[in-house]
Amino acid sequence: MILSVFSDTRTVFSLNDVAMLIGESEFKKLNERLNYYVRKGKLLRPRKGIYAKPGYKPEELACTLYTPSYISLEYVLQKAGVIFQYDERITVVSYLSRSVDIEGRIYAYRKIKGEILIVTQGIIQTGNVNIATPERAFLDILYLNKEYYFDNLNPLDKNLITKLLPEYNSNTLTAKVKKLFANG
Repeated sequence: MILSVFSDTRTVFSLNDVAMLIGESEFKKLNERLNYYVRKGKLLRPRKGIYAKPGYKPEELACTLYTPSYISLEYVLQKAGVIFQYDERITVVSYLSRSVDIEGRIYAYRKIKGEILIVTQGIIQTGNVNIATPERAFLDILYLNKEYYFDNLNPLDKNLITKLLPEYNSNTLTAKVKKLFANG
């Protein structure tokens, strides 16, 4: 079993992920086996029901803790050079709002409407990690915050923003975007 987990490219697994990976349907037995590997130091258990290889990717953990979810907002905009303020949190859009501290790292979840959450346009999926494009993160942050200051709008593709905008079904958001690009 442990060989199956370590030969998989993912670094973070839910109990269901491991069950599907090894074809086990008895969760109690599987949980006991996984906890044995946690006690032996072969696996980590950052949260109940979540198992990780040592040196796991924090972004993968962020998307596995609560699903459906995707990394967005300040985390993506900071990496894209749209905002300059340093924020070490991993910001995630999901079906709930919550802040979770795991091993000294903050995972900040923001709730967004289900209709927006399920739209895959503007989200890049790599393994277990779902991450928004800078354009999607820009629209998410404007949708969730009444006022937000952006340091640099140049890295954003205005055509992609225009394509994504109708998915939010918000006249207020459309007006905010038009105003920002008219001024910038």
